[in-house]
This record gives sequence, C-alpha cells and structure tokens, in this order.
Amino acid sequence: METTKANAAFLCNYEVMQILQKLKDNTQKKHKREGSLATVTYETVHYLQDTECQNQSAESIQKFLEAMKGFKLTKSEKLMMVNTPPRTELEIQLIVQESEERLSEEDVRKIIALANEFFPASS
Repeated sequence: METTKANAAFLCNYEVMQILQKLKDNTQKKHKREGSLATVTYETVHYLQDTECQNQSAESIQKFLEAMKGFKLTKSEKLMMVNTPPRTELEIQLIVQESEERLSEEDVRKIIALANEFFPASS
C-alpha cells in the first residue's frame, strides 16, 4: 500500500507491518543491513502480527474509512479505530475526545457495527 502525500504523516499498523515486511525481505536478501535494524524490524513485525492488523487489508481499511466519513472524527481518531477497532462503547469514549457531546448513542452503535463489519474480531 503506497502512502499518499495527504496521509504521509499517518500510517496505520497494517501499513507499518507491510513496509517492515518488505524491508525484512530485502534485508534477508542483501545481508548488508546492520544487525540492530534487522532485530528492530523482526521484533516489530512479530508484534504487529499479533494485533488486529494481521487480519486487515488495504481494501478493508479504505472501505472502513469511507464509511466513517459521516461521523465528524479527526484523522487521529480514525487511525486509532483502524489500529484498535472499537468493540464497546467504552473503547469509543477512550478514542474520541468528548464523545458524549460529539456522538449520539446511535452513532456509537453504528461505529461499533462498522468496526465489526470491516474488521471482524479474530477468533
């Protein structure tokens, strides 16, 4: 997934994992990188493979972000929802500042439903 200029400052965990996996593959092929970079790359990829991004795709992220346009959320709030899809009302309160004022109860239910639709919880 190529990053565009509009979202160059914001990468979700899935994008970071994709970039690091490519870097790891190139590092293994070339053997010219320093050992510390290879270790950081390996550890980060290993960590991210145990998170929600393991089951995400560029397409599911894009569709989720399109569906979220109806809610007045900041880029960072949407990024947090991609990285850690909210499954409960409490998680939305932790992600969205002043969520009680900015979102109705129906909005909260819709966001949870969208998160579950595009990022199903892993079994």
